[in-house]
Amino acid sequence: MLSACTSAGITVANAPVPFFEGTIERDIVFDEESKQTLDIYIPDHATEERLPVVIFFYGGRWTNGEKGDFAFVGTTLAEEGFIVVIPDYRKYPDVRFPAFVEDGANAVSWVHKNIGDYRGKPETLFLAGHSSGAHIASLLIVDERYLESDTNSAIKGFAGLAGPYSFTPKAEDVKIIFGPPSQYPQMQATTFVDGSEPPMLLLYGRDDELVAPYNLERLRRKIEEKGGQVQAKYYSDIGHIEIIGAMSWIWEYKAPVIDDLTLFFRENSDD
Repeated sequence: MLSACTSAGITVANAPVPFFEGTIERDIVFDEESKQTLDIYIPDHATEERLPVVIFFYGGRWTNGEKGDFAFVGTTLAEEGFIVVIPDYRKYPDVRFPAFVEDGANAVSWVHKNIGDYRGKPETLFLAGHSSGAHIASLLIVDERYLESDTNSAIKGFAGLAGPYSFTPKAEDVKIIFGPPSQYPQMQATTFVDGSEPPMLLLYGRDDELVAPYNLERLRRKIEEKGGQVQAKYYSDIGHIEIIGAMSWIWEYKAPVIDDLTLFFRENSDD
C-alpha cells in the first residue's frame, strides 16, 4: 500500500500533510550543477528557539522515488520538534554509484551551511533513511571521504530503517549500479567502520523479505567490535514497507518507530 511504486498508498499516507501546523519550504536547490532540490519542514514553535535537524533519505532501490512522496515523514518528525530536510538525489540509469551518495553529501553540506536561516541548529544534525536511503546515509556517516570534517562533526547520530549496509549485488541492474565487483567493498558501510562514528540506531522488521537481516547484524557487530555506539531494534510482524509506513497514520500502530526515532534524536541532541 505504501510502496514507492503505489501512488494510491502514498496519497493516503500524505493525506494529513495539508493540515501540518508549520511551514514547508519546497524545492530549494542545494546543488546548482545537478539541479537537485530539497524540502524543509519547520514546526510552528520553531520561532526564537533553534531546533535539531533530521536529514532523511528516502528509499527506492537507487532507481525511483521522490522527496514529495515522503512528506508524511517530514511532517511527522517536525511535529515531534525537529527541523526535517528531505533531499532528492540522482538515480540509475541516469547515474551509478557513487553519484547518489555524492548528491547526499552535497545536501548535508548545504544543510550544515544554511539551515540556520530556517531556524535549525547547524551544529546538531542527524542523518536518517529507509532502505536504499539508509544505505546512502550510512555511507555518509562511515566513509570520511564524502563530508568535510566540520560538517561531519556536526552529525550527532544516524538512524537507519531496513538498510542494506553490507550486501553484495545479485540483481543484474544492481550489479551495474555498483559494479565492477572490485568496487563492491566501497559501497558496503561495514568496510569503513572504525568506532569513531556518532551513535547509530538500526531498525528492522522481522518480516522483511527484501533486505536480509545480516545487513543490520554485520553493521552492528562491526561497530561493537570497534568500540562504537549502536542500538538495534527488531519489530515483529512488519516488513520492509511497513517499517516506513509506521511513520504514517496508516500503520503507526504496527511498531513504535516514531517513538524510537524521537527518543534517539532527543537523547543525542546537544540540549
